[in-house]
Amino acid sequence: MDNELGSIETEMKRGFLQLLVLIILEKDAYGYAMVRACRELGYEIEENTLYPLLRRLERKGLIQGKWEIGEERPRKFYAVTSAGREMRNGLLAIWKKQDEIINRLTKEKQHA
Repeated sequence: MDNELGSIETEMKRGFLQLLVLIILEKDAYGYAMVRACRELGYEIEENTLYPLLRRLERKGLIQGKWEIGEERPRKFYAVTSAGREMRNGLLAIWKKQDEIINRLTKEKQHA
């Protein structure tokens, strides 16, 4: 049972993390700053999970990266694109609908 729960949790995290990144990147950020922001929110994410996701989102045109070399070491900052905003809005609508359904069902079970 634990293995099955773990694999379902992994699937759920994939979609959640994409949405989370698209929301965070409304303001430009670099990878490690996103990891810190997630941790501050109580969501643990490893850098070796985040960076491949950033590359996939960039290839899909949902985010755009830009190197900044003005500080001690170069950092790649990311920003959401207009296509990324459309995707984020669509994912948020799906998330809200699913949340509504789950909340309705659990409230019905509590009152039954």
